[in-house]
Amino acid sequence: MTSAVEVCAVVLAAGEGTRLRPLTERVPKALCPVGNVALLDRALARVAGLGLTGPGAVAVNACYLGGQVVAHVGSRAHLSVEPGDPLGTAGGIGNLRDWIAGRGVLVGNADAYLAAPDVAPGPDVAALLDGWDGETVRLLGQPAPDPRAPGTFSGHRFVGFSLLPWRQVRDLPPTFGDLVRAVWRPAEAAGALEVVPFAGTFYDTGTPGDYLAANLHAAGDDNLVDPAATVTGTCVRSVVGAGAVVAGTVTRSVVWPGATVRPDERLQGAIRASGTLTVRTD
Repeated sequence: MTSAVEVCAVVLAAGEGTRLRPLTERVPKALCPVGNVALLDRALARVAGLGLTGPGAVAVNACYLGGQVVAHVGSRAHLSVEPGDPLGTAGGIGNLRDWIAGRGVLVGNADAYLAAPDVAPGPDVAALLDGWDGETVRLLGQPAPDPRAPGTFSGHRFVGFSLLPWRQVRDLPPTFGDLVRAVWRPAEAAGALEVVPFAGTFYDTGTPGDYLAANLHAAGDDNLVDPAATVTGTCVRSVVGAGAVVAGTVTRSVVWPGATVRPDERLQGAIRASGTLTVRTD
């Protein structure tokens, strides 16, 4: 990192993932696999690529199905378990003020899938930190199809990571709120918001279609099959998780760990989750 101030990282993993239901009825969105790697693990690897590791430097918040998130993270990060309903992006940061304790905060959404050609996770977003003086709010962004559309910042859409000064964090209450209204728009109005371009691929994985697209991007032009999967059928540009059994045909699809595709089944543009739960996107 090349920031002039001390920075910690918070990975937001408390959300319910309502748009991904029924996939998220039993598994929190942050633990849904993309390319056979949990989204949360991808986010933790990205901040680790910036030198931020361990419970002193990295925090993860949890709420919905939070016990699964807590067990998955273990001792890798400081855990902030929110009681009741999720506190939102601003409330989740406010709930961590005592842990943040004066530092700048790199905030990452666990459900953001990012990939840059020929650049490792971490260095691919390092421009967010380069030369940062701890005063401005920075957002990672990509040019929006409609630069004037609601939700854009200087003609860019937000792509999963932001950098917040301590002065913007210290007064955030641990109550429900979002960073857009609480921090980003006020900073923009004050001329204190910078958009840092991201040249790679981004999916927010919030819908089944985008979730599938992220998996197919991770697979590239081939299949991505875990060595612990059993495939006796046919796979065409699909992702198959550990312990999965594919006896039928899967095309441009995702088969979760432990799931089964029977010999008489043909899946295309679909996600086969635990058991026989199937979400189709085509």
